[in-house]
Amino acid sequence: MDKHVAEIVTFHLAEGVKTADFVALMQRTEGFVRAQSGFLHRQLTQGADGSWTDYVVWQDMATAQEVAQSFMTQEFSAEVMAAIAPDTAKMRHEEVLWSMAS
Repeated sequence: MDKHVAEIVTFHLAEGVKTADFVALMQRTEGFVRAQSGFLHRQLTQGADGSWTDYVVWQDMATAQEVAQSFMTQEFSAEVMAAIAPDTAKMRHEEVLWSMAS
């Protein structure tokens, strides 16, 4: 059995992008993400220092990598990328070794 994979994207917003506007923009990506086979969980967080994290858990590494590529071809992608400060986005995929939920 393949291990679940966390896709972790950290970034800062571009100058002038408001928090509420960015959250609404990311909510527009929900239908695409939810429709992907292998999607398990997603959350978007903002740190006190202004950093953001988009955290998605996928069924396996192959799915995570496929969807990451496909995400960039969606109609909302250009707008999402424009809302992120240049050169701040970092994406990584990591095996989930342990998890706990309430």
